[in-house]
Amino acid sequence: MTMHHLIVGGQRSGKSRHAEALAQRWLMQPAVDGHTREVVVVATALAWDDEMRARIARHQAERPEGMRTVEEPRALTAVLQREAAPHRLLLVDCLTLWLTNWLMPAEGPGDVAAWRAEREALFATLPQLSGPVVAVSNEVGWGVVPMGREVRQFVDELGWLNQGFAARCSDLTLMVAGQPWHRPVVA
Repeated sequence: MTMHHLIVGGQRSGKSRHAEALAQRWLMQPAVDGHTREVVVVATALAWDDEMRARIARHQAERPEGMRTVEEPRALTAVLQREAAPHRLLLVDCLTLWLTNWLMPAEGPGDVAAWRAEREALFATLPQLSGPVVAVSNEVGWGVVPMGREVRQFVDELGWLNQGFAARCSDLTLMVAGQPWHRPVVA
């Protein structure tokens, strides 16, 4: 079984930095079946305003050398299928923005049924991948219940996404104030 890892936490909790550190450790390990190890960052963010463009630029500038980036806001499952290899770690940053792109696209209301089909395709694909995935996601369900129906639906969908992804992982890390709290996933 390929080992996958989910890193969750709040905004600015150090999720991406921790994921990149794990990826750097992956790169330093011996070759796999004669292949040099690789890391592909699958970036799901869309630059819809100046603040988001600045966030993306900061992530790109801080990203360690030697990590190739594939930008894909919606077709995550297809990218993972295409890029997976035993010598390649896929770093997904992040599942929260991927969900946002599905449920709150700039062009209008999202298609919840299509989103759920894509989520289930991802869940079916993860165990089939030939290489490891490290994914970053926000944990947003610890606050008050949102007043608006759309926001409540988003929080629920992200909770279900995180639960389903974690169930297919060997490792789970919760980031708190920049510090990882790690444990193997118990099935």
